[in-house]
Amino acid sequence: MNNITKPKIKDGFLGQTMTVLSPEKKREIADHAFLHNLFPDAAGYFPNAKHHNRSRKNGINEYILLYCIEGEGWIRINGTTITLTPNTGFIIPNNTPHKYGSALKDAWSIYWVHFAGEYAATFYNRFSSPRNNAVKIAYDEQRILLLTELIKLLDSDLTDEKLEMAHFKLITLISSLCYSNTDQNTTEDRIDHSILFMKNNIPNILSIDQLASQAKYSVSRYSELFRKKTGYAPVQFFIRLKIQKSCEYLYFTSQNIKEISKEVGFDDPYYFSRMFKKQIGISPMQYKKEHS
Repeated sequence: MNNITKPKIKDGFLGQTMTVLSPEKKREIADHAFLHNLFPDAAGYFPNAKHHNRSRKNGINEYILLYCIEGEGWIRINGTTITLTPNTGFIIPNNTPHKYGSALKDAWSIYWVHFAGEYAATFYNRFSSPRNNAVKIAYDEQRILLLTELIKLLDSDLTDEKLEMAHFKLITLISSLCYSNTDQNTTEDRIDHSILFMKNNIPNILSIDQLASQAKYSVSRYSELFRKKTGYAPVQFFIRLKIQKSCEYLYFTSQNIKEISKEVGFDDPYYFSRMFKKQIGISPMQYKKEHS
């Protein structure tokens, strides 16, 4: 029996991923030694989610984590409107009426996770103070990787082992939000903003001098701080972002390799193919055949 509802909507948000546990699977895990404490009911990623909105008059019996990494959106809850901007998040408590949606002019890109269990209320209280404001979340590549892995696990065959892995990854994720120092210093803010600047300039060619200047650092200091923050040199990280975006175009559009290489800022499609294979392990054409 298929344990998940897994819509992959080609005409949805370009690059979106989402997966939802079925009611049968939720009943199966209700008495699990680990999972009754905390488990994800659903998770996903909606990039550049224009016109995205949800309204639940009575709320739902789950907590909802919304984590904005680009653009802007809003949440209306308890008579208050909360704005989410890049590197901020909010947890909507269970059984609470709410609405949320993307801004019209600058559509948000969000990761979202629905979760429940005996630990859920405690994690909510740890994260959500003060409760009527978005919480700042410093950009962390490892957190993005953790979210991606969580979505993939829920999108798998959901053996007991994989469900347990999803449980522990969710605890790691929410713990990283609840117990990190959210009062970020100026250095971290400037590197976060540099990463956002890269994401907003995927089609362009940016030199290390331009990136350092935008962040208001010398090249050597910028490179040092950026590598400390992400584990990558700035230009290497920028190329990784370009290749990740190209995967979305390969999967969700009918554009050819030459067109996609231009979309992500490579004038030479052969150089693009070499960089793609170096990062992904297969050629763009093979990736398109396997995933389209």
